[in-house]
Amino acid sequence: MKIVVQRAKNAQVRVNDETVGQISHGLMLLVGITHNDTLKDLEYGAKKVANLRIFEDADGKMNLSVKDVGGHILSISQFTLYGETKKGNRPSFIEAARPETAKGLYDQFNEILREVHGLKVETGVFGAMMDVRFTNDGPVTLLVES
Repeated sequence: MKIVVQRAKNAQVRVNDETVGQISHGLMLLVGITHNDTLKDLEYGAKKVANLRIFEDADGKMNLSVKDVGGHILSISQFTLYGETKKGNRPSFIEAARPETAKGLYDQFNEILREVHGLKVETGVFGAMMDVRFTNDGPVTLLVES
């Protein structure tokens, strides 16, 4: 599992010119699932995202989590995180999980964020062409891998 975590002032995802998910403050996630990910990977990724201390405290230090600041999450499925580019110029996506497997794991990951960590999570539409817009706050961008 790979998760690109971006601190966001706002974020929105649109499908067919319709907004399907948006947040005003929190984290923008790009979530990639590989074929050998398990519940343990999902739990690890969700716990890490929920508890990353990447928001500033009163002293201006990154010391607060998305939960601490009352932020929300916009989670976008992103199989291209498993694009292999070492050989040739056309990426290979052989390490990305098949859609029928990835969708269930992606949905379960988002439910763990909601149910276990108490976060409000908005999503895009799995497998759809999406327009994602956000303002990266900082900018702060991290990669979480299980």
